[in-house]
Amino acid sequence: MFEMFLKNGDSVTIREAKKDDAKSIIDFYNIVGGETNFLSFGKNEFIRDLIEYQNFLESTSNEENSIILLALKNNQIISIASINSSQKERTKHVGTLGIVVKKDYWGLSLGKMLMEYLIKWATQNKISKKIQLTCNEDNEKAILLYKNLGFEVEGVIKEDVFINGKYNNTVIMGLSL
Repeated sequence: MFEMFLKNGDSVTIREAKKDDAKSIIDFYNIVGGETNFLSFGKNEFIRDLIEYQNFLESTSNEENSIILLALKNNQIISIASINSSQKERTKHVGTLGIVVKKDYWGLSLGKMLMEYLIKWATQNKISKKIQLTCNEDNEKAILLYKNLGFEVEGVIKEDVFINGKYNNTVIMGLSL
């Protein structure tokens, strides 16, 4: 557990997710899904069985090449940042990065600081050699951030996501460590 300081001076507690956080995480995702069209799910679309999700969190916490971080303000989740990696020998060196920040905390550098932390963590875990992510092609601010952190566009999946009556492309980005 540690603290990060946002652009506005507020402190945020960062800690790894644990099994007991499952309901709070599911609830958080179902709220933030309605705050942006740049996620792979909308409001109340993050449907997970609680026990299965608890088991997922527990198993992820035991993997040396995976991590789920919670950013907390007043004991409430305001962001989740993760790297999830396969445990298969052929692909365990590649982690998939995901990050979600509650709308009230956009523009305060929380996402950037969490990504920098995850990149550093991945370089030190002795397994990860690459981080990949996907992003809505219209999410120009996120793509710029990822490029500034060293990610490169590796491809585009055309008409991959259907949002508000429109098909959107998904950008695949990667960072070799």
